[in-house]
Amino acid sequence: MSEPHAAAVPRSFSMHWGDGEIVEEVRFEGEHTTPAIQLMEFQTGDAAGSVALRFCHFSHAGRFQRSPLIVGEAEVEPLREAVLANPQVRELLLRIASGVAVEAG
Repeated sequence: MSEPHAAAVPRSFSMHWGDGEIVEEVRFEGEHTTPAIQLMEFQTGDAAGSVALRFCHFSHAGRFQRSPLIVGEAEVEPLREAVLANPQVRELLLRIASGVAVEAG
């Protein structure tokens, strides 16, 4: 597995309920795929003004995969390191894990 890295952001996305930009992305190259957590900011449509986290993965060739993200135990530490380098994604994940709002920083 290689060192954690982030893809170029921002970049656009389009969903049925709105369009926007991926403004932060956590990813690293795992043994079988490249797991990713994307912070999506919606700018148009029903979701305009909201943010969302997308848990996904890419092939090693960079192609988006339309199957579930599966993270093995060996990938937890590299994923944790990548999350720590992305403060907005980190803050939302801390809110999920703790059940309370967390100050970014």
